[in-house]
Amino acid sequence: MQKRTFKTAVMVVHDLAATAAAVVLTFVFRFQDGALAERLHALPILLPPFLAYAGLVYAWFRLYRTKWRFASLPDLAGIVRAASVTALTLLVLDYVLVSSNLYGFYFFGKVAIALYWVLQIFLLGGPRLAFRYMKYARSRQSQARSATTPTLLLGRGADIEIVLRAIESGSVKRLSPKGILSPRADEAGQMMRGVPVLGGFRDLEQVVADLANRGLPVRRLVATPSALAPESEPDDLIARARRLGLPLARVTSLGEGMRDAELAPLEIEDLLLRPTVAIDRPRLERFLAGARVVVTGGGGSIGAEICARALAFGASALLVIENSEPALHAVLNGPALLHAEAEVEGALADIRDRERLHAIIRNFRPTYVFHAAALKQVPYLERDWAEGIKTNVFGSINVAEATVAAGARALVMISTDKAIEPVSQLGVTKRFAEMVAQSLDAERSGPQATRLIAVRFGNVLGSAGSVVPVFKAQIARGGPVTVTHAEMVRYFMTVREASDLVLTAASHADAEGRGDTGDQRAAVYVLKMGQPVRIRDLAERMIRLAGFEPGAEIEIQVTGARPGERLNEILFAKEEPRVTLAGIEGVMAAKPVFADRAVLERWILRLRAAVAAGDRAAADAVFEEAIPDFRNRAAAIPNTKPESNAPPAQTAAATA
Repeated sequence: MQKRTFKTAVMVVHDLAATAAAVVLTFVFRFQDGALAERLHALPILLPPFLAYAGLVYAWFRLYRTKWRFASLPDLAGIVRAASVTALTLLVLDYVLVSSNLYGFYFFGKVAIALYWVLQIFLLGGPRLAFRYMKYARSRQSQARSATTPTLLLGRGADIEIVLRAIESGSVKRLSPKGILSPRADEAGQMMRGVPVLGGFRDLEQVVADLANRGLPVRRLVATPSALAPESEPDDLIARARRLGLPLARVTSLGEGMRDAELAPLEIEDLLLRPTVAIDRPRLERFLAGARVVVTGGGGSIGAEICARALAFGASALLVIENSEPALHAVLNGPALLHAEAEVEGALADIRDRERLHAIIRNFRPTYVFHAAALKQVPYLERDWAEGIKTNVFGSINVAEATVAAGARALVMISTDKAIEPVSQLGVTKRFAEMVAQSLDAERSGPQATRLIAVRFGNVLGSAGSVVPVFKAQIARGGPVTVTHAEMVRYFMTVREASDLVLTAASHADAEGRGDTGDQRAAVYVLKMGQPVRIRDLAERMIRLAGFEPGAEIEIQVTGARPGERLNEILFAKEEPRVTLAGIEGVMAAKPVFADRAVLERWILRLRAAVAAGDRAAADAVFEEAIPDFRNRAAAIPNTKPESNAPPAQTAAATA
C-alpha cells in the first residue's frame, strides 16, 4: 500500500512539474524581451494557484488510476480532456479577468493558450508513452528469453491482442506465439503485434505442418473466448486438436483486464455454455463500494464465488461463515481472498446454532448478508429429511433473524428453481424458507428497513453434485453414462454468471425496492438461465467432445427417476405476480406470496415437533398445508423402466 502511495505521489509531482514547464515554455516560445520578462516576473504569483487547480483537474480525470506501463488510448484521451479544461480555464481568466482588470492587455492570448495546450498534452503524455515503450521493449526481450513453447493463438483479432499484451507484460509466461488462426476470413494475412494471421480454424493441420517444415514445431494451442463461441464451431476445433495430439488451453482471467489474463486447460463444460448476460459493473460497484458483507456457506462453489465477486466490486470487509473447516480453509487461502486489500475474516459456525450465529453477525455489523449455506443434494435429503429441515428451514430462520437484529440493509437468500411446485425435500424446504423471509420482509418498510429477498436459479456448471463432472468421470472410465430419464431437462449457468446476477438482484432489492409498501415490492428474484438443456442431449455431446460416438463406443443407460426428481424445472409459482425490472438484464422478479406471520409461527412449531419426534408424515402434512403444490412426490415423474441395469453407484449420478 505504501509503495502504491509513493508511486502515485511521484506521478502527481511529475504532472505538476510538467504543467509548470508547459507554462514557462509557452512564454519562452511565444514572447520576447520585455513582454517575456514581465510575464516571467508574474509567474511566482500566478503559477502556484494554477498548479493547485491543475492537480484537482488531473485527479478528476483519473490520470493516476492507471500505471504508466499500461498507458493506453483511454489514458491519452483523459490527458487531452484535462489539458483542454486547463486551457479553457486560462482562456476565460485571460479574457474576462486579467486583460480588463489587471494589465489592460492579454496576458496569454489565444495563440499562447493553443501552444500551451499542445505542450501540456506532450509533457503529460510523452513520458507515459515513453515509459510504456521502455517496459514493452524490456518485456519483449525477457519474453523472448523465457519463451519455451511454440504456440498457435486461436480467435478474433480483439481477443488475440489482449493475449499478446498479456504475454508481453509477463502475465502469461513461457509462450512463444508463432502464428494466429482467426475465424474471420478478412483477418487472414494481417499482422497483430508482430505475429502473423496464418489462416482460419479449418487450416489448422496445414498451418501446423508448414510451421514444422520451417523448423517451428507447434506444441500448444491457446483458444480465446471468441474461438469457443458456437459460430466458431469449437467442437470441430477440439476434434482437430485431438487428432494432432496438441494440448488446447483457453484464456481465462482472475480480474477484468489483460494484465490479469491467465491460461487454464480447456474443459468440456467450457463448450456447454450459452452466451452470458452482460453485467452492469458500475451498478455493482456502486452497490458494494465500502460494504461489509457476510456470506454463509462461503466454502461452497456459489458461496466462494460470491465472496470473490463482492471483493472485486469494492466490498471493504468480508466475513465467511462455514461449518466445514477444510472448506473454510480452502476459500480463505484462495487467491481472490488471500490477496484482497479488504478486511477478510472466517468463522467456523453452523447456521443451526442460533446463539453463535447471532453473536458472529452482530459483532461483524454487516451491510449485506448472502445466505448460501444449505443442504442441496436431492437423494440424500429424501432419505435424511429431518436434516434438510434443520438446515434449510430452521437454519435459514436463524440467519434471517440474525440479519434483522444486526441492522443489515439486506439479506439475500440463495434458493432454487426446485422450490416451485416442489416435489422434493430440497424444493419444499427452500420454498418454506422463502415464505419466512417474505413474511419478515413485509413487516418492514422505510429507508432503514432490512430487506429480505430470495434469488432462485438452477444448476451451476462445475459445482459439487453437478451432472457435468459426473458424466466426465463416467466417460473417462469408458462408460456407461447414466441418465435417469430420457426427457429430463435442466437449466445451467456458470458459477460466475450466477454470482454476478445474485449481486445484481440484491442491488435492485436494496435500491428500487426500499421504502415501498411490503405488498408492492419484489421479494423473489429469478435469474434468466436461457433455454433448458435435455440431459440426454448433454450426455451425447459430452461423449462426442471426448472423441467417442454415443451408443457405439460409449453406452448411455437410462436408469429410472430417483425420489424427488421431476422432468423439468419451473421458474415462478402460478400465484406469484410478476414484476418488471427496468434496466436490469438477466433477472426477473415477482411480488411476495406468503402466509400470515402467526400462521407461519404455528407451522414452524409443528415442524420442530415433527423433527423432534422423527415423524416424517407430520412434517409433510405441514408442508402440504403451507405449500398446496407439494402433494404427491411419487407422481412427480412418470414411471420409467431402466433401459439397462446399471450399478447403484452409477445410477446415483444421473442428473444435476
